[in-house]
Amino acid sequence: MVFQCQRDSWARQFATRVASCRPAELPAEGGAKETLRGFHVVLEDTILFPEGGGQPDDRGLIDDIPVLRVTRQGPAALHFVQTPLEPGSAVLLTLDWERRFDHMQQHSGQHLITALADLMFGFKTTSWELGHQRTVIELDTPSVTAEQVEALEKNVNEKIRARIPVVVREHSEDDPEIETVRSRGLPDNHTGPVRIISIEGIDDNMCCGTHVSNLSDLQVIKLLGTEKGKKNKTNLVFLAGNRVLKSVERSHSIEKALTSLLKNGAEEHVEAVKRLQNSVKLLQKNNLNLLRDLAVLTAQNFKSNPGRGRVFVLHRKDGDSEFMNIIANEIGTEDTLLFLTVGDEKTAGLFLLAGPSEVVEKLGPRVAELLEGKGAGKRGRFQGKATRMSRRAEVQALLQDFIGHQTLEE
Repeated sequence: MVFQCQRDSWARQFATRVASCRPAELPAEGGAKETLRGFHVVLEDTILFPEGGGQPDDRGLIDDIPVLRVTRQGPAALHFVQTPLEPGSAVLLTLDWERRFDHMQQHSGQHLITALADLMFGFKTTSWELGHQRTVIELDTPSVTAEQVEALEKNVNEKIRARIPVVVREHSEDDPEIETVRSRGLPDNHTGPVRIISIEGIDDNMCCGTHVSNLSDLQVIKLLGTEKGKKNKTNLVFLAGNRVLKSVERSHSIEKALTSLLKNGAEEHVEAVKRLQNSVKLLQKNNLNLLRDLAVLTAQNFKSNPGRGRVFVLHRKDGDSEFMNIIANEIGTEDTLLFLTVGDEKTAGLFLLAGPSEVVEKLGPRVAELLEGKGAGKRGRFQGKATRMSRRAEVQALLQDFIGHQTLEE
């Protein structure tokens, strides 16, 4: 069946009637496990395109009821809503035009790019994906040069400026003409006429999607470049029409923000960021050296204290695993039990328990449990990650109590 959305891709409202309404469920988007309960509504005809041919479905309203998904089931389009509708009742469909026109621009743009990539270089399209941010065409070639991308983009936009018509023709399935057009075959559940989208003088392609009526409706196409695809394939990434304008707007906003932050012109942004990166690397290196020196001094200060105890506890917010291990190496763990932590004082961080092997082996898992973390140990050291650093005092009490009992036994 050919729907009204395919006969007239520009229609934004349409009056029709409800043919049927039955309970249904819709899986939540984003991989969530829960499902939405609602109804599948079939209308006598529709201007809301059901997903197919690589093109996502439309959104819109049935009267004032939001349509959350449109899918095809044989000759019928199923409109998922969360409010039941009475079969036979008259309704008014309103299309989410911004979403639809975006899909028309990307889909017709794909047809044009696919045709010219084949005509110019012999690159066949094996699949394509219309994403939320960008559209990807998979080409049957292991590589595409920058010069080829540039030439293709130039030719594509010349055809747009030439205002070439895009015509939709319908044929019966047994019409021999459909054997001469570009196609990946009809779906198994196809019924009704076969639609051929013609870009005059450039391409004839079997397709069920919604399209612009003239290449000038595409406005402009920007080829963003290529990415490595599947085995011996290349992905060509592009934007068409309003997506190009939105991309330019985003880029200009970022450029203005960087100009304000970096205090220089756009042409100097890259060099300015490189200088900042080098400065940060130097500061990080100096900070690491200072942290190592501090670890040595901390250990020496403890060792030089004649009244030092058998338990050494230290927390440092800006330390790391190396900082803790340097202290443990400098102090030694034969006679001293060390509990060292770095990171946030209350939530996540790293910990190290070091001391006599038998003591660490016994207390390490208990320390990890108290800090609600995980760790492992060997040869007198047990270290890991904690999620509750606020319980460090409980760990210290545990260690003091253990050493106290050992002293009494001695």
